[in-house]
Amino acid sequence: MKIAFPLGGMTVAGLRRERDRNRLIIEKIAGKEFTTLAHIGRMRELCREEAGAPDFSSRLPATTRAHKTLTMQPGSSETTAGMSAQAALQKRLRPRRKS
Repeated sequence: MKIAFPLGGMTVAGLRRERDRNRLIIEKIAGKEFTTLAHIGRMRELCREEAGAPDFSSRLPATTRAHKTLTMQPGSSETTAGMSAQAALQKRLRPRRKS
């Protein structure tokens, strides 16, 4: 592995996962698994082809963004949308009234 991945990062378990996903060709001889640098190169190409845009993002789609107000940020709570951070902190620090 040090030859194919000199900076590390790939483990035996990772290679087995790629084998199970049919991206890495292995040869089994006397119960032991072997591969070649050419097969590792092919696996790296296959992995590169699958890399693409992230499946999710904290950014809202353009159609939704157009309808949101500027005070709403992705991930922010709806209950404090109209309240400044300072006002929310003051409200939280205010002592509660006794009934």
